[in-house]
Formats: sequence, C-alpha cells, structure tokens
Amino acid sequence: WSMREKQESGSVPVPAEFMSAQSAIVGLRGKDLLTTVRSLAVHGLRQPLHSARHLVAFGGQLGKVLLGDTLHQPNPQDARFQDPSWRLNPFYRRTLQAYLAWQKQLLAWIDESNLDCDDRARARFLVALLSDAVAPSNSLINPLAVKELFNTGGISLLNGVRHLLEDLVHNGGMPSQVNKTAFEIGRNLATTQGAVVFRNEVLELIQYKPLGERQYAKPLLIVPPQINKYYIFDLSPEKSFVQYALKNNLQVFVISWRNPDAQHREWGLSTYVEALDQAIEVSREITGSRSVNLAGACAGGLTVAALLGHLQVRRQLRKVSSVTYLVSLLDSQMESPAMLFADEQTLESSKRRSYQHGVLDGRDMAKVFAWMRPNDLIWNYWVNNYLLGRQPPAFDILYWNNDNTRLPAAFHGELLDLFKHNPLTRPGALEVSGTAVDLGKVAIDSFHVAGITDHITPWDAVYRSALLLGGQRRFILSNSGHIQSILNPPGNPKACYFENDKLSSDPRAWYYDAKREEGSWWPVWLGWLQERSGELGDPDFNLGSAAHPPLEAAPGTYVHIR
Repeated sequence: WSMREKQESGSVPVPAEFMSAQSAIVGLRGKDLLTTVRSLAVHGLRQPLHSARHLVAFGGQLGKVLLGDTLHQPNPQDARFQDPSWRLNPFYRRTLQAYLAWQKQLLAWIDESNLDCDDRARARFLVALLSDAVAPSNSLINPLAVKELFNTGGISLLNGVRHLLEDLVHNGGMPSQVNKTAFEIGRNLATTQGAVVFRNEVLELIQYKPLGERQYAKPLLIVPPQINKYYIFDLSPEKSFVQYALKNNLQVFVISWRNPDAQHREWGLSTYVEALDQAIEVSREITGSRSVNLAGACAGGLTVAALLGHLQVRRQLRKVSSVTYLVSLLDSQMESPAMLFADEQTLESSKRRSYQHGVLDGRDMAKVFAWMRPNDLIWNYWVNNYLLGRQPPAFDILYWNNDNTRLPAAFHGELLDLFKHNPLTRPGALEVSGTAVDLGKVAIDSFHVAGITDHITPWDAVYRSALLLGGQRRFILSNSGHIQSILNPPGNPKACYFENDKLSSDPRAWYYDAKREEGSWWPVWLGWLQERSGELGDPDFNLGSAAHPPLEAAPGTYVHIR
C-alpha cells in the first residue's frame, strides 16, 4: 500500500521513482540489469503472438496519433510536458502522443505477460528508466530549448556543450545539480555561533551559544546521519533547526561526524555508538545535567536506537530524558523494485567492493539515488544545464546534498545485513558493543517524524519503527519528502501534518483516522520537548568547561573534510 493509490486510476504512469535507502546502500550492478534485459528478450521471442498483438495495437494507436487524435494525457504532476507547445503545436502534440502511446503499450506488454511478479516488477523498473531516458523533452526538439536557442542567438547551445564537457571531466559524467560556487561552509551555511568542545577520532561535538533570554537545564544533542554532513540542521538562519531550538531557550549540541577514508574501514555501528555515548557524557559534564534529550535523523536515529538498547542492558538509560526520531528506519522491511535485483550475490559483491576500497563512496550512493529518481535528479538538470545552457541553481539544500561523505566498509556491511535480516524487529537479534538490543525494553518517551512523500525512508516503515519502542510515543506525518519533512520551519505556507494519538498496528488504519493540521510540526515538537527539558534558568554564555574547553569555533574541522 502507498499514498500513490490515491492518484487517479488509468492515468499515464508516473515517471520512475524507485529511490529508497536500501537501493543506495546496496547499489545496482549493470550485470543484474542486463540479466533482466536478457530475460525480457527471451520472453518476447517465446511469446511471439503476445508481442505481435501489442505491436499491432501500438501501430493502430500511432496511426490515430498521426491523424491528430489526442489519446493520452500526461500526468498532471509531470513537469516535463508543462509547456503549452506539447498540447497546441501539431508537431509537438503528435510527438508527445506517440511517446505516451509507446510507453503505455510497453507497460501493458509487461503486465499482460506470463512473467512472475518479481520479474514483472524488475521489467517495469527497467522500462520506466528507459522511457524516462528517451522522453522527447530530453532532446534538442524540446520547445523550451528551441525558444532559448533563438532568444540567445545560439549562445545557449554553446553554454550547454561547455557545461557537458565540464561535467564529463569534473562530475563523473552526471549533470551538476547545484552551483557550488554560491556557498561556503562557515560563510553562508553553518553560521550559528558556537565552538567544538570535544573531538575524538570519530566525531566533533559542537556546542552553540544561547540565543534565548532563559535556558532549559537539560540539553538537546542532535545526531545527524553518517551518510551526510551535520549542517542540514544549520543551513540559512530562517531554515536553521539549531537556531529555532536556541531561540526557544534550549541548550543545543550537535555531532559532526568525521568523513572516513580507507584507514577507518573497521568502523562499525559499535564504533559510532561508543563515540555517541562519549558525546553524551561530555554534554552532561559541560551542562551539569544528569540527562540529555537526543534527536537522531535517518541513520543517526538508527545509531541512537542502538545506543539506547545498549544503555538499557547496562542500566544507564537515566542518561537520556527523551528521543526524537526524524525519518529514521528501525524496521527496514520495505518494497522497492530496485531491491528485486539484490540477491545474495549482489549483497556480497557490494560488501566486497566496499571492503576492497575501505569505504563506500558517497558519490556512488548519490549516483544510485539519482538513477532511482531520474527525472528529478538527472533529466531535469540535463535539460537545464545542457539544452537550455543555464547554470544549475544556487540552492542550499542541493549544495548540502552534493557535499558527499563516505561510509566505512564495516558499517556499510552492517547496514546491508540490517536491510537483509531486519534484526531490530526481533528482541536480542542485533548485538552492539557486546550487548543484545531489545527496543521494546527502551522505555523512554519518543517523538517520531516521517514524510508522506519520502522515497528514502517510506513513512509506513518509519511508522512501524515507532511501534518497536517502549515508552510513550508520538508520531507526526509531515506533508513532504525526506529532507523537507525535517526542514519545515514555521511560516512555510505549504506546511501541514497529520496526527492521530491512537497508534494502531496498521499504518493505513492510523492514516485514515488521522487529523490534518495546518502549519509546521516544529512548534508541536518544541512544546513536547520543553516539557522534558527540566527547569528554566539564566543562560550560560561560556561554552565548554574546565575539563572540555573550546577547541575551535564552529563549524569545526571535520565538516570540511572532502
């Protein structure tokens, strides 16, 4: 089940969107894709009547298209064909109708074949990639490109060729998604005042200067994912989650993970858990608080959950007052056609490759993500950069998204095993730092946020993850995707969220009874967290302590490691 079922039935298929966290971690092998192509070819030869019937049907539709009939409507959400020329110009209308007829007939050929369910899903995935690649909007006949060519006197074509050559040399042949010269960490990103108050081999701990007139006793420690850099929480001031928390009297610490290289190949989940435990101890020592509030995002949430399972066995849960999980996957059971390519051999090959290199390179993950959602992450920029000859946009979130990090081989291997075996759903199935984790025994209040259009950590899997935990749980479903569901500050006119106090075992039942609320979830979370943050007192503007003096100004050193 998915939110897509709410779309009109019978509409032309939505462009390929098969991105998930699993897909990027596992990767896609060309060998596996070729196997599917080969099996499709064999299927076509074995069922000549089936193939001929669809070919004749396509021929009939093509004839009607050439006579000027409009047989198909593009999906209204499909930005590729928004230009009026695709509807009004006879040549463009026929080109688009021929493309849509071909796309629809190809999918019908697959759906009406005698392939088994898995093979059919693999085939749909491949056909979606192929049909997105050959869309007429990606060619020089794109009406936007033609208009730009005339408007600029041919300069757009020259610029496009220059951008293509630059990307072939400097960007691994992928279209650039962002103008990187527009941003600099510490100048117009990650500018909130603070200091690195602790550093070990794995992380830097940043403490921020108070921005409120009062200060809660218990600090908030933010744990970002290891897959990206921490400053998603501190982009521009109006989007800064860190500044929002500071202005509302919270003491804030953030972890900045080191970007590992081959010498750190043995770092695993236990390495990160133990480093996080150290950061909690330092935060407690500096603030004089017996406990901290934790907020983990994506893989950072997984790390937090593993640590809490570890602390529960060691009877040290009192160190943590509450936990916020942002788009965090603890129950990793989810369906993605790309994962149908991931057999035992693929998983082992992926592990072997990262162990040989010592790390899984973030650029490789980014490429897989891009091919999971090619219209948004590849062809959109192909048109902008090459056909229109324009610079990619200067957008802070895209800059952060392209500031890739690496994963140590051991941690990558453990993530593959997590996706394969889903151990956190079974008490004691995951061992961290010598302790067996049972999330049901972690009786700490938790606040969970998921994104309704999140392809990386689908909301129903995030919902099921919340059910694994003990303690009081609150679940909010934001109206956006993976990043935008976190960066959802008050004042965003499009912001809304869904909530239902009754957490039933079925995500569908929860959703259909959920109440839609207008506005950002940040103020709701803030009220929830302030209740769990202890007494209000005067702010302390001195960062660090005698035992942990400031080492350097924020954003620190580790964030700059490329």
